Amino acid sequence: MKISINKLIQSVLAIGIMAMLYMPIEANAQRLNHNRGAARPAANRTAARPAASGRSINGGARTSASRPNNLNQRSIPNRNNQTIRNQSNSNNRNIGNNRGSNNNLSKIKSNNRGSNNRVNIDNSKNVNINVNNRNNINVRNRSSVVVRNPRPYVRPPYRYGRYRYYCYHPYFYHPFRPFYWGPVWHPWGFFVATLAATAIVISVENQKYHYDQGVYYVESNGGYTVVEAPVGATIKVLPDNSENVVINETTNNYYYGGTYYEKSDDGYTVVPPTSGAVVEHLPEGAEEVKVGDQTYVKYGDTYYQPVQLDGKDKYEVADVQEE
Repeated sequence: MKISINKLIQSVLAIGIMAMLYMPIEANAQRLNHNRGAARPAANRTAARPAASGRSINGGARTSASRPNNLNQRSIPNRNNQTIRNQSNSNNRNIGNNRGSNNNLSKIKSNNRGSNNRVNIDNSKNVNINVNNRNNINVRNRSSVVVRNPRPYVRPPYRYGRYRYYCYHPYFYHPFRPFYWGPVWHPWGFFVATLAATAIVISVENQKYHYDQGVYYVESNGGYTVVEAPVGATIKVLPDNSENVVINETTNNYYYGGTYYEKSDDGYTVVPPTSGAVVEHLPEGAEEVKVGDQTYVKYGDTYYQPVQLDGKDKYEVADVQEE
């Protein structure tokens, strides 16, 4: 019995010693298992490295849970940040460049506008042959050039601004009323579809005009438009109702519908108005203009002073000189 009791006591002691030795090992194992499960969740392991890849879940957990996910978390934001920065910087640079280029374009456009204007004007003068061009040429050749009368002026000029207006007769205002020379006469700008059979062709400085009974036409837009008589055009016969205008002791002009003619070897040649010439009628297209305290009638670029001779209202070609 004594032996049995001793064996029993030895067995209990052995079991106690073994239990004491086993408990630290189990605690460490539980700690290790707990830490391993927190650091590497099964969801992350399976998501990063699926079982279908042929690798063990635990074997792939160390690579997929720690490295790829962390790399993705680090790389994706960096890439996004870099992309945003690059886009913003490039956009800023592009915007700045675009602004500069837009400014340059606007300058170019403004320069082009100016150059286009110049080109259009030059083209309209040199290339396009139309009624307006001929009108401008005619106005420069005739209306803007007043032949100065050699007779001296005994009256002082009327001064206004930077100009002096010379006339032989005193100023006498009377309202302007356009004169109508009949159905065959037309003012500048009047358009007709066809010309009469009596119309003839006159060439002046390589420009072709059509003349009929004191009126000059140019072909335009499927018809003919009335223009100012070109200086240098010569006709054989004066139109009916032409006026005789005394210029001086040796020179006479002939006047009809706003046009002056001078006798020449070939007939009657269109000439600019001469200062001091007095006519009774001015055509449609002339207009009253205020010059200081006086009122003149301007036809083309020629100024006419209203005068009165022998009880009749008339107009004298003024000699306008710059101070």
